[in-house]
Amino acid sequence: MNVTESHISAIEEQLGRGPRGLVGVAASCLCGAPLVATTAPRLPDGTPFPTMYYLTHPGITSAVSRLEADGLMREFNDRLAEDSDFAAAYMAAHLAYIADREALAQQLGLDVPEIAGISAGGMPTRVKCLHALVGHALAAGPGVNPVGDEVLAKIGYTPETCIC
Repeated sequence: MNVTESHISAIEEQLGRGPRGLVGVAASCLCGAPLVATTAPRLPDGTPFPTMYYLTHPGITSAVSRLEADGLMREFNDRLAEDSDFAAAYMAAHLAYIADREALAQQLGLDVPEIAGISAGGMPTRVKCLHALVGHALAAGPGVNPVGDEVLAKIGYTPETCIC
């Protein structure tokens, strides 16, 4: 993965701090601004870090925060308990996330057994962090993370529109 000084500067500005364990940009806005940072599964200080896809764009982050505050996670958790197709798609997203992170760890020459089988956002049994799930949906593309895809639709995000 290639991280440029431009990526680092943009993400520092978005987060208001330096990124930790940055190894790439997983998704960008139409204008090129980072939307999602790819984070190493082990931070430089040795800490295991399961959240590989880290949502950085302030506009999307704020919109997702509003949905969390409005109780959308509870609605998704209810659906997971009631809708077996939705739960199966969410399980598939969990497995895809783990596979992506394991491939990255191998590429970086890292062994991180502390987070084996753990994805992000509460997957596969609950919805805990919409930000992580949206980050995954943006990085993986449509059809991989059903919760992330639905949240992006609710906030009106489309990849054809610059949101900056």
